[in-house]
Amino acid sequence: MQLRYNFRVYPTPGQQIDLARAFGCARVVFNDGLHLRRQASEAGEKYVSDGELSRRIITEAKATPQRAWLGEVSAVVLQQALADLNTAYRNFFNSLAGKRQGRKIGSPRFRSRKDNRQAIRFTKNSKFKVLGNGRLRLPKIGDLPVRWSRSLPSDPSSVTIIKDAAGRYFASFVVAIGEDETSPAVDAEIGIDLGLTHFAVMSDGTKIAAPRFLRRAARKLKRLQRALARKTKGSNRRKKAVVQVARAHARVANTRRDWQHKLSTTLIRENQAVYVEDLCVAGLCRTRLAKSVRDAGWASFTAMLQYKAERYGRTFVRIDRWFPSTRMCSACGRINDKMALNVREWDCPCGSHHDRDVNAAINILAAGQADRLNDRGAHVRPGLVPAARRETVTHPDAARSTRSVEGISVR
Repeated sequence: MQLRYNFRVYPTPGQQIDLARAFGCARVVFNDGLHLRRQASEAGEKYVSDGELSRRIITEAKATPQRAWLGEVSAVVLQQALADLNTAYRNFFNSLAGKRQGRKIGSPRFRSRKDNRQAIRFTKNSKFKVLGNGRLRLPKIGDLPVRWSRSLPSDPSSVTIIKDAAGRYFASFVVAIGEDETSPAVDAEIGIDLGLTHFAVMSDGTKIAAPRFLRRAARKLKRLQRALARKTKGSNRRKKAVVQVARAHARVANTRRDWQHKLSTTLIRENQAVYVEDLCVAGLCRTRLAKSVRDAGWASFTAMLQYKAERYGRTFVRIDRWFPSTRMCSACGRINDKMALNVREWDCPCGSHHDRDVNAAINILAAGQADRLNDRGAHVRPGLVPAARRETVTHPDAARSTRSVEGISVR
């Protein structure tokens, strides 16, 4: 399993100039390769191969006066820029052919020097090295001071130097870990129902309030963005104001990420299996609650649960998003009519009284256990039964089942 370890680096003013030169060269190589392939496509010529592209864009270009300055940076940086272009094209073609899951991907776009994020990558071929004094030695850049928060579990296979919108520099190492980090087995399993008022409601009745980091920082962000709007475009003061806004947003993102890491680690450590409903976050972000959904960060949280479960030998299961976890009674299994969002508690005709979110979490736990323990592939739920002829109509509310958590409809 491969993981990324990010650390803050502090280049000197001279090293910042060298990094800016490397960022620019990598961007030019990427754009030249994209331009060459687009020209070939418009002219009806065959697709330019990876080897041919490298020869024309890097090797032959260095011998010309217009691109002679490409030799001032490491050749590995230029090769990795073309590797990124090739990956973008493969993803685009696979998306067109239906081989790639998820949303459709467009064709690669040109990179701009005004992009908020700049990055270059060094592989083992570049002979980068972590020195004994803790500094990171990069070819044609020098020794970068690194703020080490923890040690690397193994030798890194590559390192990416990133400059974000706030002007900070990071070193992102890719390392491979073995199976020796598997945690001792435990008996507990848990189902999680995600929401907005309560970020997570557990099947054991535990409720975790939503921290709402963006909402808490809204006043400061509003003040900084108003100050940015008053600055003259192209001025140095506007550039400084842009950095201040970026730093405020980065502080919010870092706080949210730290909180989610701590919560996800606790859940994975204390439970052998974790079950979460598969939410359509992209669809929810097109509603009036988009700001609150993005502030919650459900997608990043479930991604943390997934990779940590794989790393520590736990089980992580996503439940079908159309599973009626809210309307189903966890006691008798009856699926009731859809409920309004303000109904937080309800009674089933069987006599059971339910908290809306806790009941959903219990149903998620039961559905996940049924799917995971069904090792022979049998149907764990009743199959579809053909309807009588007089019943084969479409009801207004039968297209989708509806579930909700406090503050948002997610079904």
